[in-house]
Amino acid sequence: MTTPTNSSQQPARAGGNFRWVICTLLFFSVALNYIDRNIIGILKPHLSEKLGWDENDYGTIAAGFSFAYAFGYLIGGRLIQRFGVRYGLPGFVFFWSLAAMAHGLCGFIPAESVFRLGTFALPATALGFLCARIALGLTEGGNFPGAIKAVAEWFPQKERALATGLFNAGTNVGAVICPVGVPWLLKHVGWESTFFITGGLGFVWLFAWWFLYESPERSKRVSKSELAYIQGGKTITAEAAAAEKKETMPWGRLLSYRAVWAYIIAGILAGPVWGFYQFFLPDFLYKRYNLDLQQTGIWTGVFYALAAVGGVFFGWLAGKLFDRGWTINATRKVALLICAVSVVPVFFAPYVPSIWLTVFIVGVAGSAHQGWSANLFSFVSDTMPKKAISSVVGLGGFVTYFTGGVVSKATGWILQETGSYVYVFAWASLMYVLSLVAIQLLVPRIPQTPEEA
Repeated sequence: MTTPTNSSQQPARAGGNFRWVICTLLFFSVALNYIDRNIIGILKPHLSEKLGWDENDYGTIAAGFSFAYAFGYLIGGRLIQRFGVRYGLPGFVFFWSLAAMAHGLCGFIPAESVFRLGTFALPATALGFLCARIALGLTEGGNFPGAIKAVAEWFPQKERALATGLFNAGTNVGAVICPVGVPWLLKHVGWESTFFITGGLGFVWLFAWWFLYESPERSKRVSKSELAYIQGGKTITAEAAAAEKKETMPWGRLLSYRAVWAYIIAGILAGPVWGFYQFFLPDFLYKRYNLDLQQTGIWTGVFYALAAVGGVFFGWLAGKLFDRGWTINATRKVALLICAVSVVPVFFAPYVPSIWLTVFIVGVAGSAHQGWSANLFSFVSDTMPKKAISSVVGLGGFVTYFTGGVVSKATGWILQETGSYVYVFAWASLMYVLSLVAIQLLVPRIPQTPEEA
């Protein structure tokens, strides 16, 4: 792949770093988001034994979250576009924190109760969790559209993949805290209070957000030189920026962009793989190596620690290549190619004899997924005007998690019928390569600026 010199003039180094404070806020919102959604994966063995769930019951609960999260992403993208990041994102955090705490209320449901509707039967506790997971999915869906839009507003193009990788590392930090901390909470306060405590952390974040966040054009903490750096040397008034951020693009026009279809196809193919890691990897390790809950949590934490490296490294790599004169097309495509190839060995995860090698192989794949996500999110801001970014991210998230719901239910069925994860890992190993082929066919050249698209 050729790498023609980037001829666009880059602005001088910013005279401030407050944009990284905003990135830190986004990091913690994502960390909380993942703590609240990942708890159920860690507690699956305990809840299944305690409440009498089988694999299909858990698959239904996981699928319910994924389907709800799909619609939450779709609706959240439009609401973030309509109300802006300052008001839209904390609104979602408020409601998902309540939904996370609601899981603990299922402890009041008798474990022996069964809900029946015709031939459909589900333990009443599983139905309660399903309702709480649906509420959580609908409200958590606004997080990533809001975060990606905030990055597009607060960072110049060359730093967006790095900023995205850094805040997206919150997924892994949250996921590391979860398997390490949740077994401890379970032991000392029970599973009901575990949900109450972790869900309540969102209200701490809300305080920090209201104290620190404002748009870069209005923030008193941003120097003039940093604002000029963020805006790429352009002068944009606060009023013009506010009008642009709240302007939305009709769905029909969005779907006329080839880049949108590339993003959708990548979401359908590769996006659900991460959901598989979230909801089923702890169970795979638990069964494959006969671990106890604490050991499962530790090894799952190691996986997420490895995965955290990918988003930051590949975001940094993209900025480095861009600084060296690579086009944005070469920068994104090379980063995505390395990530796609790094996932392929996950095919062998069910076959290796030692847990450390299994976790290493899956951890490299998870790291590659995070790097893939950082650059794919940045692909949206590379190819679309700001008024469309959160809507496109929301649309892509919708198809990703709707497909993820199908995958979760299918995974539960496969496990019930075969007792093996081999087929699922084989599927995961190929999805990123196929996604990159689709991206290349639909968008042979990523423009240097969205205005060139």
